[in-house]
Amino acid sequence: MAMILRVFAVTLFFLPLFQIFPLFSKETGGNRLDVITYEGIINPVASEFILQSIKEAEEQNSEALIIQLDTPGGLDSSMRMIVKRILSAEIPVVVYVSPSGARAASAGVFILQAAHVAVMATGTNVGAAHPVSIGGGEMTPEMSKKAENDAAAYIRSIAEKRGRNADWVQKAVRESVSISEKEALSLKVVDLVSSDLKELAAVLDGKTAALEKGNKTLRTKNASFHFKTMSQRFKLLNAIIDPNVAYILMLLGVYGILFELYNPGLILPGIVGGICIILAFYAFQTLPINYAGLLLIILGVILFLTELTVTSYGLLTVGGAISLLLGSLLLYRTGSSNLSVSWSMILSMTGATLLFFLVIIGKAVGALKNPVVTGKESLVNKKGVARTDLKPKGTVFIQGELWDAVSEEPVSASEEVVVVEVERMVLKVKKYQ
Repeated sequence: MAMILRVFAVTLFFLPLFQIFPLFSKETGGNRLDVITYEGIINPVASEFILQSIKEAEEQNSEALIIQLDTPGGLDSSMRMIVKRILSAEIPVVVYVSPSGARAASAGVFILQAAHVAVMATGTNVGAAHPVSIGGGEMTPEMSKKAENDAAAYIRSIAEKRGRNADWVQKAVRESVSISEKEALSLKVVDLVSSDLKELAAVLDGKTAALEKGNKTLRTKNASFHFKTMSQRFKLLNAIIDPNVAYILMLLGVYGILFELYNPGLILPGIVGGICIILAFYAFQTLPINYAGLLLIILGVILFLTELTVTSYGLLTVGGAISLLLGSLLLYRTGSSNLSVSWSMILSMTGATLLFFLVIIGKAVGALKNPVVTGKESLVNKKGVARTDLKPKGTVFIQGELWDAVSEEPVSASEEVVVVEVERMVLKVKKYQ
């Protein structure tokens, strides 16, 4: 009992210290720099990854979040989600265009301007922010002008909020101009140029970031870096929604399901095809799909199938190839080369589709037309010899076996007969003429 009382007393004595530890940990966590890297198209996966990283950095009370960015641009909707989250972040967000050779083009310019501190590495460039894909598809001159004016006003408001060169960023939108990191620094498009993260941490020290809740002075001189990479889930989703991958998944799904239909019972092609189709439609949810292009691809597949059963002297095949090519070109409603199927992919998949339907499925259909060579059905039209009189029942000898048989006309023993039909285990025969 005395031992229990001692333990209880010690616990009461140290309890206030235990309550202080979380506060102490939160305060000392400020000398921490979170770092993430994103390279590729700005899409819903990029948006989710960056938004999640900002939230986690806030929860860790990090000194700042550094986003190492290299992007050719991307979707307007995803870009705007990232921009809004950066503008409302509770900690400074540093967008760092790196490594050397990287770029912040199109949507990347907006994200760079939204940063509390905009930085570029040596040998990088920024610009070319004309809204070629905003709204998706081919735009009329009036719609194009509206999209351009909207993008120009949006990026100007961001640049003015951050105290950067609003005139130049508007020019990047309207004229698609692009500049190097040295020009960007001299024109006050970015705040700093840094060769690596260690140097960046040093030059950030003492800088003031304007947050929504007030200004914050960065203390990063001896900060520790905490690197966060994309989870396997993000990497998989990012790969799936690549325009070329989504295109391949759709065609593979069609191939698998059709092969299963032509060869019932194989199971595996149907399972693989179904999975590919579902993944393709997941990708299509996040991409600017042109349904006219999708329908043209489906029409092309139907024409290839029809060629296998209808004699068209190659016209259906030509029509299918043209339909598939046009559908592939129109599949994504965007003027950006980053969100379209590459020519090499279109030509290779069209060739593979022609080969698939004209060779593989052609052989499968041909096999279905071949006469049956196994089982009782293979006895139809086969010749044999009556072993007994058929009046109308008896036995016949066919292909080395005795069978019960029946005939509508009398047949004498030793006469030749031919099988007309097989009903259960009885052969219907007639005299061989």
